[in-house]
Amino acid sequence: MKDKRVEKRMGVTVKSVSLQQLAELVEGELVGDGEVRIHELDALETAGVGAITFLVQAKEAASLESSGASAVIVPMAVESGPLPIIRVRDPYLAAALVHTYLLETPFQSAGVHAKAHVGAGTVVPDQISIAPLAVIGERVHLGRRVIIESGVVIGDDVEIGDDTRILANVTVGRGCRIGSRVTLHPGAVIGSDGYGYATDSRGCHVKRPQVGIVQIDDDVEIGANTCIDRATFGKTWIKSGTKIDNLVQVAHNVVVGENCLLVAQVGISGSTTLGRNVVLGGQVGVSGHIHLEDGVMVAAQGGVVSNKSRGAVIGGTPAIPMKKFARVVAAQGRLPEMVTELRRMRKEIAALQGALDVQEKQR
Repeated sequence: MKDKRVEKRMGVTVKSVSLQQLAELVEGELVGDGEVRIHELDALETAGVGAITFLVQAKEAASLESSGASAVIVPMAVESGPLPIIRVRDPYLAAALVHTYLLETPFQSAGVHAKAHVGAGTVVPDQISIAPLAVIGERVHLGRRVIIESGVVIGDDVEIGDDTRILANVTVGRGCRIGSRVTLHPGAVIGSDGYGYATDSRGCHVKRPQVGIVQIDDDVEIGANTCIDRATFGKTWIKSGTKIDNLVQVAHNVVVGENCLLVAQVGISGSTTLGRNVVLGGQVGVSGHIHLEDGVMVAAQGGVVSNKSRGAVIGGTPAIPMKKFARVVAAQGRLPEMVTELRRMRKEIAALQGALDVQEKQR
């Protein structure tokens, strides 16, 4: 698939492609003029000429009448519209694919900036971009087309795979391994010491050395200001395809399985393991030394304190099955009325008991 034209807009390279090309990209069904040129994806309310937008729910199809977009991605239930459409099974996924494709630009090697520091024995390929004030330790192995922004600090003996982006002010500790096509967002800390102490007879806390590493596999994304601690021994391991939001804490020796989703402010205690496709909502806390099997989902602010079986959907603290948790939440909303009713019933029972006592004495 080749583009006929590439533009520059606000410093960002913008592609211009035909609607037919985009339909092929998302394996969708095109209805309308396939020669319409598209250069951006925008929201339904703000899209203009040259933009494609998307509609998630077929019941909102009437809103397309007022859209200024040149085309729209729609669910299969929408058969036609006032503008060209691409019919797909999952418009949200198709929109993500289109948006990513339109914003993709070829890697441009900037080399190693004169104000960056690269330690002895570090392998630096020809295709590399290292910004000023980045500090690279000794014996680091950098893959091809790696981008390292300003303020990044990479310790000794780190390995980084191809096409990985390490954004401003990230720290990667000594010996850690970062895979290919990984993105580390600003301020992330990979390989800080795990939180481990032994307490002596006087109540003083003695630090346990943390001599392991962090391994991050291919196609992982780590959010801003997230901390992933190195292992006490062995490795803390984030497996391929996992996406971690901002402000997440992953403790030492945790293993996160493939394609997991960890939302903001999640905290996972040491030596806990997650299977594949586990989803932890915002502010979920997981205690240490437990296992969540494949497909477990935990609602926001849940507290998980025990092992959970495959596919469990849970919420609350301690986390319980989601249907039961929903009933608990509903009951909590009625607690003030229930307390009032309980007090009334207690008074009535006391009155009845008093009347019974009087009758008993009269016998």
